[in-house]
Amino acid sequence: MIIGFLKCFAYFCRNESITPESMKNTRIATIDVFRAVTMFLMLFVNDIPGLKQIPHWMLHAQMDEDMLGFSDIIFPCFLFVMGMSVPFAILKREEKGEPIGNTLLHILERTVALIVMGLFTVNLGSYDGAATGLPYAWYVILLVISIFLIWNLYPKATGMRKRLFQGMKIAGILLMIGLFCIYEGKNGAVFAPKWWGILGLIGWTYLVTTIVFLIVRIRLVYMTLAWLLFLALTVLSHNGMLDLSSLPSDMTHHALGVSGAFASVLLIHWGNREHPFKFIGTMIGLGVLMMILFFVSHPYWIISKIQATPTWLFVCNAISFFMVAFFYYLTDVKRKTDWFMIIKPAGTVTLTCYIIPYFWYAVQRLLAFHYPSFLCAGVPGLCRSLLFSLVVVWIAGALMKVNVRLKI
Repeated sequence: MIIGFLKCFAYFCRNESITPESMKNTRIATIDVFRAVTMFLMLFVNDIPGLKQIPHWMLHAQMDEDMLGFSDIIFPCFLFVMGMSVPFAILKREEKGEPIGNTLLHILERTVALIVMGLFTVNLGSYDGAATGLPYAWYVILLVISIFLIWNLYPKATGMRKRLFQGMKIAGILLMIGLFCIYEGKNGAVFAPKWWGILGLIGWTYLVTTIVFLIVRIRLVYMTLAWLLFLALTVLSHNGMLDLSSLPSDMTHHALGVSGAFASVLLIHWGNREHPFKFIGTMIGLGVLMMILFFVSHPYWIISKIQATPTWLFVCNAISFFMVAFFYYLTDVKRKTDWFMIIKPAGTVTLTCYIIPYFWYAVQRLLAFHYPSFLCAGVPGLCRSLLFSLVVVWIAGALMKVNVRLKI
């Protein structure tokens, strides 16, 4: 099957002459909308764990539970769509004449920023306010302030305004360093990588995905081989034949990012709004292939997001490929992007959307604010979480209009 699959790709690659020029001045609505929907749902699933009387299938599965909860689908879809954005982002920088050194520096800066934010957020869970004298809520609020001071996209300025913005960035760095220095965890726990946090995992996957793309570029056969290699490395690392435990994150996460980049390379080669079914059919075919691999591998591994099993990779890859086909037809072909305008900021100021809830939860804790009991269970609770997610997206959009926007 795999040999035939490669021959098919080699045939099409040999008969297509594709260059990045074909993608100039092109905005891929599929990626923006897929990212917006995924970020909105991430806000939603992050808000529902405290609710009572909600279906078990909506929550994250436990460590040894063989189940794909709805919440277990969102993060891998985000890694996938993040991987999709990598080829277009790099090609866009090259079209502008950006030197490769600047691009590599940008990649490193983004990676470090995500890992730093991930390390702070993952260590919040064990922070001991009683030991430091700074209450948990205030620690989180100060952390959010430092993040915005450091990574806000300040408007271009000169003179005093420029020096003011530089001073704000330096103040944010000093504040974050201070928060690191005073950190003390419960039972003497120290500030440590642990599992890197969601943002940290995204950072490592982003780094690996960009390196892969910089090596293989838009050469379809090479990108296909890279994709298959990462699928194989995931399987080998989880069946004990290859020890990759010393690497940060898990090979499964990297495979999700590379899968997204692979989808974008296919889009560059075969995307055609007038004749879309070659690309759409390929996405559906890849989704079916992933489902076959899921059923073949399920006897050997449970479906587990926490363990990042190959079965979880295959089924989430299948969902992502299907979603790309759906969104491409709906947005790039049928031009129905206006259907998603209500959550558009989630696709453009994604990081801002992710950080805002930390601030709200901290304020809520500081004020000892609690929702009415009827909004903490069942359907009313789920509706509250959906509304909360919408409000966060709208706030992020409003902040963007006044030049408050996280950009790394």
